[in-house]
Amino acid sequence: MRINRKIFYTIAASALALSAACRGGSTSSAGFTALSQTTPTTPATSGQPSRAFNDADVMFAQMMILHHQEAIEMAKLAATRASDSEIRTLASKIEKGQEEEIQTMKGWLSEWGKPEPMPGMGHDMPGGMSEEDMQKLQGAEGKEFDKLFAEQMITHHKGAIEMARTEETDGADPQAKELAKTIIATQQEEVKQLEQILKRL
Repeated sequence: MRINRKIFYTIAASALALSAACRGGSTSSAGFTALSQTTPTTPATSGQPSRAFNDADVMFAQMMILHHQEAIEMAKLAATRASDSEIRTLASKIEKGQEEEIQTMKGWLSEWGKPEPMPGMGHDMPGGMSEEDMQKLQGAEGKEFDKLFAEQMITHHKGAIEMARTEETDGADPQAKELAKTIIATQQEEVKQLEQILKRL
């Protein structure tokens, strides 16, 4: 599912602001198009000085957590529904790698004093799965599942790459920007692998 990136980030930022307000907190995320112009801030802590971050870093972490959670949901289906061994192996790798990255990003949000995203907010992200897409994948088995999984994961990965490139350009936190670089490299390779799998299925 594709959506204009500027519209998506404006909607996402508004939803996250509402989420924070419901929890009694707040978020400084406005439209994503303005995030690159924000002044980096450093969270006040009593320990070691924290890294400077900006709204683009916060949005990247919040939205990529949701994006990764969706990919993990897809990958878990492969364990029982995929017939292709390479699909099963790659799905397991995706699940493990993205679980680790989620924990890293949750740690950053805690350090920055920012809320974690609410479940169910990620279906309109770049490359995100619609309810219909997920239902189709959940209802497929064997070779039908293999093809559908590969096609959907390629689209999903390309969305993550787009989000990560935005963080590389607009982010301030060096660790967040480094993770974005890693996501781009890793998921580009996985897209190539999935495209090769599709050719032989």
